[in-house]
Amino acid sequence: MRRVVVTGMGIACPLGIGVNHVWQRLLRGESGIGAIQSFDTSELTAKIAGQIPQGQRADGGLDLSEWIPSKDMKKMDRFIQFAMVAASEAVENSGWTPQTEDEACNTGVMIGSGIGGLETIYEAAIQLHEGKIRRLSPFFIPSALINLASGHVSIKYGFKGPNHSVVTACATGVHAIGDAARLIMFGDADVMVAGGAESAVNRIGIAGFCASRALSTAFNDTPTKASRPWDRDRDGFVMGEGAGVVVLEEYEHAKRRGATIYAEVGGYGLSGDAHHITAPAEGHDGAFRAMKGAFRNGRMNVEDVQYVNAHGTSTPLGDDLELQAVERFFGDHGRRLAMSSTKSATGHLLGAAGAIEAVFSIMAIRDQVVPPTLNLDNPSRESIIDRVAHTAQHRKVDAVLSNSFGFGGTNASIIFKKVA
Repeated sequence: MRRVVVTGMGIACPLGIGVNHVWQRLLRGESGIGAIQSFDTSELTAKIAGQIPQGQRADGGLDLSEWIPSKDMKKMDRFIQFAMVAASEAVENSGWTPQTEDEACNTGVMIGSGIGGLETIYEAAIQLHEGKIRRLSPFFIPSALINLASGHVSIKYGFKGPNHSVVTACATGVHAIGDAARLIMFGDADVMVAGGAESAVNRIGIAGFCASRALSTAFNDTPTKASRPWDRDRDGFVMGEGAGVVVLEEYEHAKRRGATIYAEVGGYGLSGDAHHITAPAEGHDGAFRAMKGAFRNGRMNVEDVQYVNAHGTSTPLGDDLELQAVERFFGDHGRRLAMSSTKSATGHLLGAAGAIEAVFSIMAIRDQVVPPTLNLDNPSRESIIDRVAHTAQHRKVDAVLSNSFGFGGTNASIIFKKVA
């Protein structure tokens, strides 16, 4: 089986734009969560979210005009725009530019989303309801389609290889990266641009999750305190927006062109709960089996991993069940393990979550430091696992496991490791 490595990374998230900028803010324990200003929240129980800061790229902010021609913006829902920003940084970072038709045909794209063009659909429905059918944009359908994130990236760069997408709720980002890695392993591509994008911080998105009582509502006046994985005062997740993208490459291909190699894909596992549309089963057996599959796929032992980037959404049920599954899987090695939830700083980016967390996992290997879990003041459950409360920790990190779980009982785990 061919080896797969990471040679490029890009990110747009509530902590800003650009991998290094975001990573430094994360390590400093800063939060990207604040009051929603972009629409009226007076009728909503949740009034906070993680939104991408606006500003110049040089300052870590987002000015879409720096990334996307104005004539193209109207063809894209915001989730596609976010994907374009993260993919552009990742491709630029990788230094990969196909020079021949064969190289272009062996470079593909797999960017997914949990929900896709929600705001575009919402606005179109309002127009129809108001009898303004003739004002409906001819770009309505393609701007809302989830696979058009991959489509726009492939068109921009001329990547003619596998053009695919993933839709598995909050597991989307990890599934996209893991599935793209397999395309390279099996020889369907030499290079894949892979990740996830989401833009659900809008009136219908927040209202929908409020209706399901999934969002935090107790910290509207103190937004940075709201996302608090494993803390006894947590009351739901905080919505975030953005995109994470990595460039995956066959190892020998990357070596031949002298690419910077950040990490290797060490293993990938996936499973289904077959239990409930939103809640994991007691003991989170699905998570356990996904982790087991990743280690089996990578022929690795639990002792090989030093850090777990948890799904850790700050929900009352899910956090402790994931912790139980990780404790059960790692056994006594848990005493030497660090595990944190970076959603405490970014909020939950749904289909983009696993992708930005893959970037964080790779950066932990690069810099030998693990990011903190913010707001973990009073753990609801004790554990032998160090959950890195409040402050980043410098540690030896040879390999990282990253978990993502989604509605419908879909689970994904991926391992990144140093290149030997």
